[in-house]
Amino acid sequence: MAETARERAHAHLLASAEVKRRMAEKCLEEIVAAAEMIAQALRAGGKVMLCGNGGSAADSQHIAAEFTNRLSADLERPALAALALTTDTSFLTANANDYGFEHVFERQVEALGREGDILIGISTSGNSQNVVRAVRFCRDRGIKTIGLLGGNGGQLRELVDLAIVVPSASTQHIQEVHITIGHILCDLVERAIFADKVTK
Repeated sequence: MAETARERAHAHLLASAEVKRRMAEKCLEEIVAAAEMIAQALRAGGKVMLCGNGGSAADSQHIAAEFTNRLSADLERPALAALALTTDTSFLTANANDYGFEHVFERQVEALGREGDILIGISTSGNSQNVVRAVRFCRDRGIKTIGLLGGNGGQLRELVDLAIVVPSASTQHIQEVHITIGHILCDLVERAIFADKVTK
C-alpha cells in the first residue's frame, strides 16, 4: 500500500511537470503578451479584476494578492491595483439569490470596471457561465480580457482578447499550471513597471 501511494505521488508530479513543459513550448508568447497587456493597463491607471469558481476562485484571490502586495523578495515596490471578484460573500449570495449565480461576476464588473481595466477570467473548462457573461460584458465596455483556460479552451477561448490554454484535460494539472502562470505574470509585470527597484 505504501509503495502504491509512493508510485501514485511520483506519477502525479511527473504528469504535472510534463504539462508545464508543454506550456513552455506552446504558450510562452501568450504569457508574455498577457504580462504586457497587464503592465500597460496598470501604468495607465487601470486595475486588474479576476474571477473564477472553486479552485479558480482561490487562484483569483491568490493572484490578486500577489499584485497588490508583492511577489518578488528582491523588489520593494508600491501596490498594484488588483482585486478578486470572488471574495464578497454578502454580494455573491445576494446577487445569486436574486438573479442567479451566472450573473455574479458580470454585475461586479458593471459596478467596478472601467475602460482601460483588465479582467482575468479563470476557468479550467473555459465554459463557466458566470465568467463567460463577465467577459461578454467587458467587450462592450472597453475592458480587455485574458482567459486562463484548459482543455480546448471552451467558449472563452474565442471570447477573450487573449487566451492562455493549458494543454491538459486534467482539472488538477490545469489548476497547478494556472497558479504558475499567475506567478509568472506578476513577476513579469513587477519587472516591467518597477525595473529600477530590483535590489539584486
